[in-house]
Amino acid sequence: MFKSIAAIGACALAFSCTLANAGQEQAPILIKFSHVVADNTPKGQGAQLFKQLVEARLPGQVEVEVYANSSLYGDADELEALRNDQVQMLAPSLAKFEQYTPQLQVFDLPFLFDDLEAVNRFQKRAKGRQLLRSMETQNIVGLAYWHNGMKQLSASKPLLQPGDAAGLSFRIQPSRVLEAQFDQVGASSRKLPFAEVFEALRSGQVQGAENPWSNLYSKQLHSVQPYITETNHGVLDYMLVSNPRFWFGMPHRIRVELEGIIDEVTYVVNQQAEAANQADRQRIEASGKSRIIVLDSQQRDAWRQAMRPVWQQFETAIGADVVNAAQAANRKRRE
Repeated sequence: MFKSIAAIGACALAFSCTLANAGQEQAPILIKFSHVVADNTPKGQGAQLFKQLVEARLPGQVEVEVYANSSLYGDADELEALRNDQVQMLAPSLAKFEQYTPQLQVFDLPFLFDDLEAVNRFQKRAKGRQLLRSMETQNIVGLAYWHNGMKQLSASKPLLQPGDAAGLSFRIQPSRVLEAQFDQVGASSRKLPFAEVFEALRSGQVQGAENPWSNLYSKQLHSVQPYITETNHGVLDYMLVSNPRFWFGMPHRIRVELEGIIDEVTYVVNQQAEAANQADRQRIEASGKSRIIVLDSQQRDAWRQAMRPVWQQFETAIGADVVNAAQAANRKRRE
């Protein structure tokens, strides 16, 4: 009798556990996507498009919550939150990963890439793809590169030759490469959050900055910077990242579907970013508030040669193989 009751109890317990497990399996996977910009930016629109496509193609299986404008985590703590699986997806600027891998500093090296197409080629080739996996030991896995655009130099005075920057202070993101970049031309640099850049430029705390056209226009930086030199000297990109334990822990079928969606969203984001930069350049020019200086080939080469020692300074940390692969992505490789 006791054996029968025990057996019945065991069966009931096993059945209830099976039901509980089934309920857990049916619960949708939740992806919290946090970012620090507005919804109407290419990154913000990319996050929303990702949410729409995921919930349309994986209904009841995956849910995406998007938190814009640092409403969940800000610049200072978002990566630590991702590493602790408190948020499952971010798209920080590449400069933010310096403490996790020195290899991504390749994107900060000044005048390394001739243009955005060279950046695209590098990111699609083997070495660029390998960099997406360079932080897995730090609980960060890269999923895609998202463009924001090539950087231009804005300042309180015309910048035609490298020596014109001497004595000026430029706002930068936290990056030793960017510090060295301005040191090389006799300028100083100051790390400031992007939200503080307009006031810092307006008040004269700094006299210059480096930004893509879309950043210059969206934050009206051109209204407090009378000169913008079209240098295209570096790239301001984002890396879409997740926690590898979370990402590789989900069912393979779902992860493959998500990877396909990310490819689609990445294409749209990058197209939108380039269109926004071209349109915003025209808006800045039409505003008459800032003079756009277009460098000729000799002037641009002078800037490149002035800043090139930065490549050698960081080549060992980044890896000569990475720097060489980036150079090889230019249409005409320069020695």
